[in-house]
Amino acid sequence: MASATGEAAPGSPPPAPIEIKRRLATVRSTPDSRDHAHITVTPPICAKCPHSFCTIVCPAKCYERIEGRLVFRYEDCIECGACDIACDQGSVRWTLPRGPYGIRYAYG
Repeated sequence: MASATGEAAPGSPPPAPIEIKRRLATVRSTPDSRDHAHITVTPPICAKCPHSFCTIVCPAKCYERIEGRLVFRYEDCIECGACDIACDQGSVRWTLPRGPYGIRYAYG
């Protein structure tokens, strides 16, 4: 049984982990226009990438290899910038969102 603070009561098992996609449902985002996207990916560069580090470092799992092709889903991006750092091929361009656009966290 969990307490009002969400912590497990003494002697009870810890709560089961929540998968990342369910946690992302608590995040709200206001996307900017395509002209001011905070993140862009260049597919021809990704097609030649030998390692796909972006698929490993993204905590929101926005990058995935499907049948040899890199698929990017910006909707779940939490604006951490890890993909920009990990991409040594020059495909990912990441900047902070403008003004009122971007992520609003519900918890934490």
